Amino acid sequence: MIELTCLQQHFTEQGSDIPCRFNEPLSEHTSFRIGGNAEIMAFPENSEQLQKLLLMSAELDTKPVILGAGTNVLAPDEGVSGIVICLKDALDGIEVLDGHRIRCMAGVTMTRAAVFAANNGLTGLEFAHGIPGTVGGGIYMNAGAYGGEISGVCECVQVMDPQGNIRTLDKAALNFSYRHSMLNNSSDVIISAVFQLEPGIVSDIRGKMKELMTKRSASQPLDMPSAGSAFKRPVGHYAAALIDQAGLKGLRVGGAEVSRKHAGFIVNCDNASANDVKELIRQVRERVWSDCGVWLDPEIRIW
Repeated sequence: MIELTCLQQHFTEQGSDIPCRFNEPLSEHTSFRIGGNAEIMAFPENSEQLQKLLLMSAELDTKPVILGAGTNVLAPDEGVSGIVICLKDALDGIEVLDGHRIRCMAGVTMTRAAVFAANNGLTGLEFAHGIPGTVGGGIYMNAGAYGGEISGVCECVQVMDPQGNIRTLDKAALNFSYRHSMLNNSSDVIISAVFQLEPGIVSDIRGKMKELMTKRSASQPLDMPSAGSAFKRPVGHYAAALIDQAGLKGLRVGGAEVSRKHAGFIVNCDNASANDVKELIRQVRERVWSDCGVWLDPEIRIW
């Protein structure tokens, strides 16, 4: 029998009503399939449970780590001590509001939100259909693809601060920019978002989503573990083109490799470690800088 840590014992006593797992492999919750164990991984099913987790973390002087679908995360090989709060499929729910607006809870996947909108004859989220992350993650990083971004449809977001207080932020307050929102520099946790969409024809919306998914499948290594685009798009350039130009397709460190199909992706091709990926990122950045004088910034969130 594994002896519980002090934090796990406290959680057993105080958080017994919240679904959780001890020593949970992060590799099972990240699209990279990389990462050691989380000391505690909790799955709050509503805002009340989330509030309890945040207050418990504050009481124990431990900063919780927020995880959505884990599609843009490189988790450490040594794992994470403390509490990881996983919102995917936990903080769940989606509904049509008045007019052409929908509200999505943070744990809803972007693909599910796009399909829900399409089924209700609402257009504007087609670009999100193939984005594998959650609504919470999409808001956090202003996710986008094929000319669309979350900032283009987001009306407001409900967040909870570390003291458990809930407030609503409008689009202006979120200060969206390319792959950024003000929440990147905040301890607030996203609870839900309201999207302002437009009426459309269901068949046309579905056709557009199918077209974009076909493009994505043809150009991206969707059959291999990765965290999506490894680098942000530098001003005036495309990261994948610069990496390809530097002759780095197929460059490998341990089990991590620059995708041979799309140079903007780093894939886990053979039981890669987090350290393999970090070293590969370092080498790619230095080689591209040496080749063309452009410094690439990682889009992957490195824990």
